[in-house]
Amino acid sequence: MWFLFTIISLMFWGGADLFYKLGSDPDDKYSHLKIVVLVGITMGLHAFVYLLLSGINFYIINLVYYLPVSILYISSMTLGYIGLRYIELSLCSPICNSSGAVAFLLCFIFLKADVSTLQISAVAAISLGLIFLSVFEKNKNKLNQIYDNDNKYRKGFTAILFPLMYCIIDGIGTFADAITLERIMDEEQALLSYEFTFLIAAIVALFFLFVVYKQKVAVSEQKERAVAAVFETTGQIFYIRAMSDNAVLAAPIIACYSIVSVLLSRFFLREKLTKVQYLIILFIIISIGILGIE
Repeated sequence: MWFLFTIISLMFWGGADLFYKLGSDPDDKYSHLKIVVLVGITMGLHAFVYLLLSGINFYIINLVYYLPVSILYISSMTLGYIGLRYIELSLCSPICNSSGAVAFLLCFIFLKADVSTLQISAVAAISLGLIFLSVFEKNKNKLNQIYDNDNKYRKGFTAILFPLMYCIIDGIGTFADAITLERIMDEEQALLSYEFTFLIAAIVALFFLFVVYKQKVAVSEQKERAVAAVFETTGQIFYIRAMSDNAVLAAPIIACYSIVSVLLSRFFLREKLTKVQYLIILFIIISIGILGIE
């Protein structure tokens, strides 16, 4: 079932990226905190409902055990939200989700995972595809400055820095997640620990918004962020189950949700794909299929 859970997570997280971009206001330097609040509240609500309906025993100490993983994930996601204020989703998402290559390498080296040559080749192809997507998108923007007069798309080192930091931190987080699920706790305890920690992060973000930064938050302006939060939480539910079954192969496949993000950004944000990008996306999809068959 790990492959099915992986694909479901991939689809929901790809959709979440689109709504994150729609909810990222380039003129609002606190938009990333507002997204953190909505995601944290949504995850917290799911955690409470799941506890009530499932009747499982949740051990508070697991919040502490899972805290390093939670911090890595929440930190990387927050950096990703900031990055979406500066550059296109079609560039930001592939760079961010190259983290799957980082996670695979760490899992393969330190967990001594038993994988075939074909699987390694498929993962390498996925990773190269994601890198090429980023490179071609960057070069296209250099040659064709379509968005120079649009402050939603600011170029430069700062624009690339945030998704690169996401890539590294999220990759380390995925590796730490694999170890935690294998040696310390099951997926239910890990999921609830993460969601409750995100709820705490949302409360902290609310404090900064209202008390420190004196911000006013209009509920009517949070629609896109709310949808993104629901998609994020749903993707997380299936992600944690996929990771508990097969972390080494699930991680790089889920990282390819940037394909969904890129395609959605073209349809809804009116960004154009080149023929080369279409070929790269097809190449990545074929590689995912190889992993599934294997």
